[in-house]
Amino acid sequence: MLLAMWSPKGGSGTSVLAAACAVVLARGPAGACRVADLAGDQAAIFGLASEPELGLADWLDAGPEAPIEALERMAVAVAPGVELLPSGEAGSSLRPRAQAEAGAALAVALRDLAVPVVADCGSAREPAARAIVEVADAAVVVVRGCYLTLRRAVRSPALGTSVAAVLVDEPGRSLTRREIAEVLGTPVIARVPLRDTVARAVDAGVLASRLPDVLGRAAMLVTARTGITPAHGAAA
Repeated sequence: MLLAMWSPKGGSGTSVLAAACAVVLARGPAGACRVADLAGDQAAIFGLASEPELGLADWLDAGPEAPIEALERMAVAVAPGVELLPSGEAGSSLRPRAQAEAGAALAVALRDLAVPVVADCGSAREPAARAIVEVADAAVVVVRGCYLTLRRAVRSPALGTSVAAVLVDEPGRSLTRREIAEVLGTPVIARVPLRDTVARAVDAGVLASRLPDVLGRAAMLVTARTGITPAHGAAA
């Protein structure tokens, strides 16, 4: 199973929520999960001292015929039950169509893995990341209650294949959960209130071992309500 997460605007919390979903999945019945990093922040979120040299950018740069076995070789253990497929540092030399084909091939390969995969697709502006959003079993857009974020979201082709949204709830925002769902045309399946505990866990590199409750509950809702795991009976 492949869950793709993206946001139309940087700083919305997509990478942190993707990491939390991976931790929750690894603690659940599956017992394991992989994080596919298309955005470049997962190594830091999981507390690695440096970004691994080889990663998905290198795999994608090889084109849609890249061997699936190479994905297994690049996986890095970052937490109990969680392995990271790092972003890599290669700059793509492929044309947009070839990038999209490589992204679709990567999505199929990730869907076929024996464990669930959470793909952090960043802004999904690159053809490969957008293809992963389109091919994933479920795609979720992460937004804040911000007019500019919603404006970008409705203009993104990735929204058309997203089955749900997650709201990162900031104090002082006037847009409601219902209004955001109406603008996006997709249900808001979880809400993540901004808390200092989340920022501190990320800054200290201990998110996986000390997952804040507020973030863990949201991650459980996301994985359950997108069908990646059975429902746990949690309430938003």
